[in-house]
Amino acid sequence: MKTRAGWSRVCFFAITACLVMFSGVSAQETAVGQAIANVLAALQVSAQQDLDFGDILQGVGKSVPTTDDANSGIFEISGEATNNREVSMHMMLPEYLWNNAAGNQDRLVIYFQNTDATIDTTSGTPAAPGLGALIGINPNLLPDTGIGGADGVIRIYLGGTVYPVVHQRSGVYTADITLTASYTGD
Repeated sequence: MKTRAGWSRVCFFAITACLVMFSGVSAQETAVGQAIANVLAALQVSAQQDLDFGDILQGVGKSVPTTDDANSGIFEISGEATNNREVSMHMMLPEYLWNNAAGNQDRLVIYFQNTDATIDTTSGTPAAPGLGALIGINPNLLPDTGIGGADGVIRIYLGGTVYPVVHQRSGVYTADITLTASYTGD
C-alpha cells in the first residue's frame, strides 16, 4: 500500500518527466517547394517519299539503293532537339508487294538487306547524307538515335530489292512500310 508521500513522489516524477519531455518542443518551421514537369511535343513521323522501283521486267530483279535521291524511301521524324533527345524506331517492312486488281491478283517478292538503311540527323540527302550519318544500317534493327541538327529531325533513307518471277503478272504492285517512333527517355 502506498502512502500519501509515495503518491506525491510518483506524481512529482510524472509531472517532471512530462515537463522534460515537452520542454524540447519548439515552434515548427515549414517550406513549400513545387513539382515541375515539361511535357515535350509529340514526335511527328512522316513518309516524305515512297520507295519506288519504277518499271521492272518479268524475271529481272531491281534494286534501289539508299543513295538514290529520286527513288529511295525517305522517312522523317521531328521532335525536341534539345539535349539530343533519343528516339527508338521500328520499321515494319513487307515481304511482298501486292497487285490487287480484280482478276489479276498476284504478289511480288521484296527484300531488304541488312545494309538497306541510312539514318541522318542533319539536313543531308540520300545521295549526300550529313557528317555523322549512320550508313549501311539494318532497317529491321534500327538503333536508338538522338534527334539532332538545327532542324531537330531524324531522316531514314531506305533502299530495297524486288524479285519478279518470269511469269509475273503485269500491273502496279504496292505494300505499306510503317515507321513507328517514340522517345526513349534518355
